[in-house]
Amino acid sequence: MTTEHNALAFECSSLDDAPVREIFPGIRLRPLWSGENGAKAHVLEMDPGTCWEGIDVHEPGPEEVFVVAGIFNDGQRDFPAGSFIHAPAGSSHVPQTTTGCTLFVFYPEG
Repeated sequence: MTTEHNALAFECSSLDDAPVREIFPGIRLRPLWSGENGAKAHVLEMDPGTCWEGIDVHEPGPEEVFVVAGIFNDGQRDFPAGSFIHAPAGSSHVPQTTTGCTLFVFYPEG
C-alpha cells in the first residue's frame, strides 16, 4: 500500500522558536501559526496564581483550547491536563490558574 502526500503544503513551527509576548503579568503568548483566513494557533503559558485581566470574549469566532499541562480554570471550573474546551463565538470567561498551566489555543476564524 502506497500513501501519497504533499509535504510541501505543510507548515511547521517550533515552540522554542516562537516569539514570547507577555500579555499580562505571568501570562505569556507564543504564536505558532496564522492562516490566510485569520485562523491562529498559539501556546499560552500561565504561571501559578495568575489571572487574565478582564473578561476574555471570543470574537469574531470560537476558541478551541487543549490543556497540555497543569490545571486551567475558566472562572467557574477546573480543567486538568488532557481536557479539551470548545468556547463558541460570543462566549466569554476569565482564564486563571492556581497551579500554572500550558494551553494550546486555536482560533479557527481569527
